[in-house]
Amino acid sequence: MRYVFTLSIMVLLAACGGSEAPSNAEEAQGLTGAVRMDGSSTVFPISEAVAEEYLAEAPGVRVTVGVSGTGGGFKKFLNQEIDINAASRPIKESEFDKAVAAGIQFIELPVAFDGISVVVNPENTWVDQLTTDELQRIWQPDSVVTTWKDVRADWPDEKIRLYGPGTDSGTFDYFTGVINGKEQASRADFTASEDDNVLIQGISGDRYALGYFGFAYYLENQDKLRAVAIDGGQGPILPTPITINDGSYAPLSRPIYIYLNAASLDKPQVADFVRFYLESAGSLAEEVGYITLPEASYAGARARVAARTSGSSYQGEIRLPKLTASSE
Repeated sequence: MRYVFTLSIMVLLAACGGSEAPSNAEEAQGLTGAVRMDGSSTVFPISEAVAEEYLAEAPGVRVTVGVSGTGGGFKKFLNQEIDINAASRPIKESEFDKAVAAGIQFIELPVAFDGISVVVNPENTWVDQLTTDELQRIWQPDSVVTTWKDVRADWPDEKIRLYGPGTDSGTFDYFTGVINGKEQASRADFTASEDDNVLIQGISGDRYALGYFGFAYYLENQDKLRAVAIDGGQGPILPTPITINDGSYAPLSRPIYIYLNAASLDKPQVADFVRFYLESAGSLAEEVGYITLPEASYAGARARVAARTSGSSYQGEIRLPKLTASSE
């Protein structure tokens, strides 16, 4: 599956409607209860920052933000164990079908742009850039690449030690989809972890390592890692806020999301947390190393929540009886 996105996907049409979010800060101060969130480690820095800021506005609300990977989060979401799943890829068709079968209406909300960063150890002096064809040769399921010399003849005859996200990760799905042409299609002999900090530790301690993960984790660890420019056919491009935002860092730029169970909007604390998330995501995304979406995208996302517009820009609408707020 190859993901192609444009601004038109991100800018969602406004609609009328209402939710259970408090109308003022005083009401938010009086909220209690829990908001349950899980999913992508890539989206985690934004969600964690939002949750910390929200504590000052609604100290009585307990927001839990877990990290089990996009796929692991969707499993919990479809079992209705959580209110929100953070996802570094769009919902899959199989997950969409399970939501329909379970009668779950979800709202897909883009929150930022990310650029999957391919990184090496700072002591790696030979790699200046990699083409997407070279990445495929390295990472494809039947890869015969074992040393750097196998990639280019003038590179060291030293074993490449590979690091990447685990198979429940949306980053793994996206990377394998755009590089190898099929989600989950990857060689298996690499160090995999849902915890990006484990990958950072491994790569930063190994001169011959190569790995990939979200841009925020690279930015936070620039003193330990070096990003590799990627040539997707238009020349080598490094991941930066500008190249990720304008799409020139292709094909590894992508939007990241939260998926909201529409039924959870009947809980005032969840409705208010989502309101706060969409109001804060733009500024907090940049603080933690991601790229802010156009304001029209956040406005469209707020409109989808207000109208309880369920479904996905990638998989279509959920055709179930429309949920309405309990006050309606």
